[in-house]
Amino acid sequence: MIGYLKGKVIYSGSGVVLLENNGVGYEVQCSGAAFARLVTDGAGEVYTYLQVKEDGLSLFGFDSIEEKNMFLKLISVSGVGPKMGIGILSAMNVNELAVAIASSDVKSLCAVKGLGKKSAERIVLELREKVSASEIIAESGSKKAESIPEKMSDKEEDAIVGLMSLGYTRGESVRAVKKAVENGAKSVEDIIMTALKSM
Repeated sequence: MIGYLKGKVIYSGSGVVLLENNGVGYEVQCSGAAFARLVTDGAGEVYTYLQVKEDGLSLFGFDSIEEKNMFLKLISVSGVGPKMGIGILSAMNVNELAVAIASSDVKSLCAVKGLGKKSAERIVLELREKVSASEIIAESGSKKAESIPEKMSDKEEDAIVGLMSLGYTRGESVRAVKKAVENGAKSVEDIIMTALKSM
């Protein structure tokens, strides 16, 4: 099992990085955070998960051991495969995902491209007891207070989901929506348009 790789980026595109290590190029499908870091730095390390199937092998890469552990929890859920798991972790970071699961926030999970309501509900149901947002945030050295999700109005929540569907993370969307509301945006459409201008 290949659990970790370190090397030079010799190709990147569509979330996939070709990482050269001792003359061998490993094709790694990365989470959003791992992909961004490797492409920016041109080299680096990833924690990996090797999927073995009849038609071949696939290697998935993660920014941290916490991110890999969250991925392993996700793919333990019935109906969630590695591609969906990496897609979820590219749309939301580990802390955001942990908070969404711990608070049964199905709406935020459904904003992830390709993730239906039934699968989102199953993730919450099966992982709520296994995932502690405060534990994960403590592990990553963040402030514990950040684990407490702020109460948003329905309009604000709808705007956040709208921004997430455009590819922004929940954290980015929440910050932009709060700023838009502070600037006087009232309707969901106004909030989204104002938020987009600040992103």
